[in-house]
Amino acid sequence: MKCVQKTCGNSVVVTDVDTGEVLCTKCGSVLEEKIESFGPEYQTRGFEQYMEKSRSGSKSTLALDDMGLSTIIGTKNKDATGNSLTYDMKNTFERLRMWDSRSKSSSVERSLKTAFVLLNTVKEKLAIPDTVIEKTAYLYRKALAKKMTRGRNISALVSAALYVSCKESGVPRTLNDIANAANVKVNDVSKHLRILVEKLDLRLASYDSADFVSRIASSVGIGEKTQRDALSILASAKKKGLVEGKNPIAMAATSLYLSSIMNKESKTQREIARASGISEVTIRSRTKFLSDVLNLHCITA
Repeated sequence: MKCVQKTCGNSVVVTDVDTGEVLCTKCGSVLEEKIESFGPEYQTRGFEQYMEKSRSGSKSTLALDDMGLSTIIGTKNKDATGNSLTYDMKNTFERLRMWDSRSKSSSVERSLKTAFVLLNTVKEKLAIPDTVIEKTAYLYRKALAKKMTRGRNISALVSAALYVSCKESGVPRTLNDIANAANVKVNDVSKHLRILVEKLDLRLASYDSADFVSRIASSVGIGEKTQRDALSILASAKKKGLVEGKNPIAMAATSLYLSSIMNKESKTQREIARASGISEVTIRSRTKFLSDVLNLHCITA
């Protein structure tokens, strides 16, 4: 395409995707207006428009009570051309609005709204990935379909479903972490976890102790070399079958304590116990056990 003006023979043009115009780069003449855009349609709302563009609103997700596909019947009794609806059509739309309102106030909808508001809160507090949240929402919907929510604590059931999803996805979050973030008692979450496992026939694998090493170390301020040595201690213990049936967090905390002594980092049992959420007695007993079996020559005071 060339510039149509006689005074300009420039053949370099640019396209303004915002205004839909083709412009000459030399004289600025508008060569074409309102060109058709073949790109995706963008519709953003609120602050998100400055951060990230999304196609035609939010995506569909299980973590919303309407899965992100909500519909609203307008209150204006007019058609697309602006003409008023007939009397019969007005009555039809009134009935549609009534049933739409009733469908959104059912016990199922209320349960989903309560559950997913809490789930979003816990997600922000514990930095849970979206994939885990989707699995949690799927589990909760499955439990709701089996009528497992009747007479039970919704918050505890959501927390239990989140713990299951974290385990299946390999995201290290303990029952205490989730219970504290959801403001629910740990015993309630544990009870609902057993119900989920039994009713939904779930098979949960235990956490790997190595998953908790970096997390505990960052809370206490332990160096990288000490963390690597702690992972080596865990690997040696795993080869000898010493981690089977043991609390993975306790084993991770103990390996970090032993490694900190070997690397002369001044970290006490109390500091590590507080960061890992277990008792000093547990660390002390596990330290003696690993030191004897693995022949670790370090002071275990």
